Amino acid sequence: MISVRKSSERGKASFGWLDSRHTFSFGHYYDPKHMGFSALRVINDDVVKPAAGFDTHGHKDMEIISYVLQGSIQHKDSAGNVQTLPAGEFQLMSAGKGILHSEYNASATEDLRFLQIWIEPNTFGGEPDYQQKDFGQQLGLTTIVTPDGQDGSLKIKQDAKLHQLILQPDQNFQFQSTLARKIYVHIVNGKLGLAGITLSQGDGGKVTGESKLDFTNHHNANATALIFELP
Repeated sequence: MISVRKSSERGKASFGWLDSRHTFSFGHYYDPKHMGFSALRVINDDVVKPAAGFDTHGHKDMEIISYVLQGSIQHKDSAGNVQTLPAGEFQLMSAGKGILHSEYNASATEDLRFLQIWIEPNTFGGEPDYQQKDFGQQLGLTTIVTPDGQDGSLKIKQDAKLHQLILQPDQNFQFQSTLARKIYVHIVNGKLGLAGITLSQGDGGKVTGESKLDFTNHHNANATALIFELP
């Protein structure tokens, strides 16, 4: 079963310096039908104006993934990490028992666009952790996040995986999981076919009771999706 969440149906927030689209309830946007999916709690598509950003604020017991689509993030946290996260890179910050951090657009002239993703952990407390990596833009499936950090992936405190799928025009791909897993698909850019449904940029799909998903790209440009395997 696949339940589609169209991009146009997402919640909206605009503060002058920030323009955001919320797949799930977040901040001032509340929809009891969209409070998350399994351990996946937040997917925010954020556009931040030049030299603006999120002032220092705190998190606790949350796995926070950032994926930069345009521009770069200037990150600073109370664990001593001071990093620049350029377009194409993934960041995973495990908040653990508590961490303070800030995120700013590192450019004074260009917008920053990134996906902010929250996944609830299955272990609580502990020391905060920070990971950052560029996984490239290879065609096909690239595993980004796993519970054990296998094959150089980022290690998350949850029985969850995150994959990046990139298909070129006229390319197909079959994704295999197990019936026990819940799957969430988020289209980063382009258009992909899934079970006879066309998903476009910003669209998402909740998948349950399916062990095989057939993706197709019958359009004239590459398409990128994030695929979450969830408990």
